[in-house]
Amino acid sequence: MVRFAVSSMFFHEYTTAEIFDFVGESGLDTLEFWLETPHFWLRDLPAGELHSCISSHPRFIPITVHAPVLDLNPCSINPGIAALSVKSAVSAIMCAEEAGAAVITLHPGKRTARRSPSGADFERFEHYIRVLGEASAGKSVKVAMENMERKVNSLLCTPEDVRELLDREPWLYFTLDVSHAMGTSTEEVHTYIDLCHDRLANVHISRAEDGRMHLPPGGNADIAGILRHLDESGYTGTLTLEMEDMNFSHVLTSEEKIVILMEQLAFMKKYIV
Repeated sequence: MVRFAVSSMFFHEYTTAEIFDFVGESGLDTLEFWLETPHFWLRDLPAGELHSCISSHPRFIPITVHAPVLDLNPCSINPGIAALSVKSAVSAIMCAEEAGAAVITLHPGKRTARRSPSGADFERFEHYIRVLGEASAGKSVKVAMENMERKVNSLLCTPEDVRELLDREPWLYFTLDVSHAMGTSTEEVHTYIDLCHDRLANVHISRAEDGRMHLPPGGNADIAGILRHLDESGYTGTLTLEMEDMNFSHVLTSEEKIVILMEQLAFMKKYIV
């Protein structure tokens, strides 16, 4: 059965405990906890506090986790940044495992320059994948790589590239970011589902329109079709609302955010069970 979630970054301005409570009030089943959620990240990742929040919300178990991505790039041309990014990803896997998370989502990195990736960039990517594979060995948490937008310097941004990576790395799973794919076309989203549904562990659900990403999905016919396709494909993982709160017309209160989540949940449940 699909579990409905939201990214903790939708409530980025609140404490960890408040975020868990707000998600509980919304009626969602669980949440995707970004390690960079400010109240957690800026206090040196107090793992005990996170574990306490999880324990006090048993309905959420297991949560999912998103690895740090801000200011990081495991494929950076700067060796120091690349090394720090890879180390951060490995630490995130350990944190997710200790939290009993079902899935941890990571980003693939990109070429630093806004040019097509070169051989050296792909070598750095392969090193990153090798290290992640070693770090995930013996762990229960599923390590899932996310598709990026189709930009000139993206390393993993087509359904075919993701499928090739999954075929080469049998331990690796896939997080489908609907908005990233929808920025190219709705058909692209369906192709990802067709090619990669057998390794799909998490879905970030939001809408793209006119170059804007992570818009609310509710009420959109294309999103409804995507949800039906996921249901027909037999998807049983987590469906994670990943909405940018800056896309709304004003600064939202916590009460408004909870109501928005309730509305989005009602929409999603029309098409997927």
